Amino acid sequence: MSKLENPVQMAVIGAAHGIKGELRVKTFTGDPLALADYGPLYAKDGRAFQINDIRPAGTVVVVRFKGVSDRNAAEALAGTELFVDRSVLPDDGEEDEFYHADLIGLEVRDETGAVGRIVAVHNFGGGDILDVTLAGRKGVLIPFTQAAVPEVSIAEGFVRIDPLAAGLVEDEDGEAPDHDGFDPKGRPRGPKDAGGNR
Repeated sequence: MSKLENPVQMAVIGAAHGIKGELRVKTFTGDPLALADYGPLYAKDGRAFQINDIRPAGTVVVVRFKGVSDRNAAEALAGTELFVDRSVLPDDGEEDEFYHADLIGLEVRDETGAVGRIVAVHNFGGGDILDVTLAGRKGVLIPFTQAAVPEVSIAEGFVRIDPLAAGLVEDEDGEAPDHDGFDPKGRPRGPKDAGGNR
């Protein structure tokens, strides 16, 4: 198999399940069982994986791949990331829906014009984050929120950012947002009857 033109990660293989070669697989598809609908899945090294059987198991699916018939073979695959080419994925989503792979390579603009390019999209558990290479900087991470990235145009090849909401510039005051009665330099105080210094 030749290298995928535009790979999209669909799953990652986890631990072996039982002794007959089944594996626990974490999917990144809306419906975990749909993983079997995309045809062969490919590892980064080009190996192809054909799903013979798939069933749900809590937050993952248990998969039997063609040619994997014992626990030793299954254990050797733990941690393998599985991909398909972007061309096999459907484009029937809403206008504001897209795949992470569609964002990579897009130009990043602010009110002054082009300022950089998206090189990756990450999610460490707290939401999607755009990894952006900006002119004059190696790279910055921008939260992929409506406030920080108010406009995404896949068709025109750009995203528009709000530098303040994206955390790239400080507000004019250089102070924390105003919270009534909040003194960031003051010591925290509890109720009078809680003890401690008052």
